[in-house]
Amino acid sequence: MEKPIICKIKKVIEESPTVKTFVVDKDFDFKPGQFAMLWIPGVDEKPFGFSSKNSFSVARVGEFTKKMHELKEGDIIGVRGPYGTYFEPLGDKILAVAGGIGAAPIVTAVEEFSKQGIEITTILGARTKEELLFLDRFEKAGRLEICTDDGSCGFKGFTTEKMKEVLKEEKFDLIITCGPEVMMKKVVDIAKEYNIPVQISMERYMKCGIGICGQCCVDDEGLCVCKDGPVFWGDKLKFIKEFGKYKRDASGRRVFF
Repeated sequence: MEKPIICKIKKVIEESPTVKTFVVDKDFDFKPGQFAMLWIPGVDEKPFGFSSKNSFSVARVGEFTKKMHELKEGDIIGVRGPYGTYFEPLGDKILAVAGGIGAAPIVTAVEEFSKQGIEITTILGARTKEELLFLDRFEKAGRLEICTDDGSCGFKGFTTEKMKEVLKEEKFDLIITCGPEVMMKKVVDIAKEYNIPVQISMERYMKCGIGICGQCCVDDEGLCVCKDGPVFWGDKLKFIKEFGKYKRDASGRRVFF
């Protein structure tokens, strides 16, 4: 297993009340949707997707991310990666559906695809206006449709509701999505209705990040999210019976969505 690259935090950006972006002093040659294992010395190591070539955006959800949010400019972290599969372009028009912190890998993908001359529409969702991420970056990459659960900005409702509206009016060659798994399951189901290829980015509990430990294996075929994913094409999901239903915690216990 490779050793982590020791990086100094150059800047900490408060993106929202629950999300911070950590900009480090080294660049990484990653592809959109790939992740790295971030190590806090004396604490632990966890996987996070790249939000740019030298940054990681972290939502505060548990003990490790709480420790991440306590880090300041000048502090040290270890970065091991990039690892995993990535979003691949298809056709001339792509619809991206992002929810919450899932906006981080999606924004890197739409930026890259936009550079290739692909027409991009992004549906971006969050609970409230304050939790919306990377608005400027999404707007520069193409058309942006905003959704909030409470109606404080844009469409009041779920991204999947807006997705149905958009698909009634336009055709797309590909749909990419990242966010809460229940949302992504609905995105996949809608994509099937319209016969549009889809790619999703899954999150599972990981330890090694390179397919050795088996901690992130998914039922039934034993695919490893760290190596065979995190980005999966829709036709692979038939081999992942737990998708949209449950995931496993550190002990292997099922946690239902």
